[in-house]
Amino acid sequence: MTVLMSIFLGIVQGVAEFLPISSSGHLSILQNLLNMDYYEESHLLFDVLLHLGTLVSICAVYRKELKEMLSDGMEYLRMRGDSEADEPLVLKPTARTLLFILIGTLPLFIALIFSGSIARLFFNTAFVGFALIVTGGLLYVSDKYIKRGKKTEKTIQLADAVVIGFAQAVATLPGLSRSGTTIAVGLARGLSGSFAVRFSLLLSIPAVLGATIISLYWVIRDGADFSLFLVYFAGFVVAAIVGFFAIQFLRRIMAKGGFTKIAFYCWIVGAATLLLSLIL
Repeated sequence: MTVLMSIFLGIVQGVAEFLPISSSGHLSILQNLLNMDYYEESHLLFDVLLHLGTLVSICAVYRKELKEMLSDGMEYLRMRGDSEADEPLVLKPTARTLLFILIGTLPLFIALIFSGSIARLFFNTAFVGFALIVTGGLLYVSDKYIKRGKKTEKTIQLADAVVIGFAQAVATLPGLSRSGTTIAVGLARGLSGSFAVRFSLLLSIPAVLGATIISLYWVIRDGADFSLFLVYFAGFVVAAIVGFFAIQFLRRIMAKGGFTKIAFYCWIVGAATLLLSLIL
């Protein structure tokens, strides 16, 4: 792997991880149809750094929200453990959001059971193409047929978090956009546009962190080749920077109306992938 390829893949990861176009789908296309030198088992350390880069992006954008959620969550636990407290405990909206994010992460353990089968689909470009078309359909329907709701961190319900969490678990399939699927389902559950984006991205933090820890364990267990670390680090930096601006762009898209143009992009790329999988 060269520095230029590391930078290019960092751009792909930063853009596709947050814009609803599926990072796994695009990496599959690059690997299987364009024969680019990216394969998780041969560059596992690079994969870890790319995900760390996108994690840095989310934490940078939502640093204030994360600080408030963690602070209010710890305060609630402290007050609950205080046997002398006379006032009834009230779960603040920020702490409530943190609780629902943790609950929404639980369905990923179901996806973990099928991780081997899901990983094999990475090499099935026909499936990836079809999944991209489905992603486009979800975005289009959420744009044209789902009325924007008014639920925020103050009014989101447990059932909403669970349903969105299951949507995230399904979106582990390559070609299905995690952000696109969770945002579309969030809108269908009545979340406001801005909160649907925020909840989707915050929900990704435990998922990305968990995947990074697991991959890091494999890196340590199998003995990573650190000779390309500086090359990989370039991808990490680029993924973090590009991801930061991709999140801002995603929020702007939602504020201005929606994802129709991105839906058409997913349809075009998905159809092209299906066609190429039959030819090549």
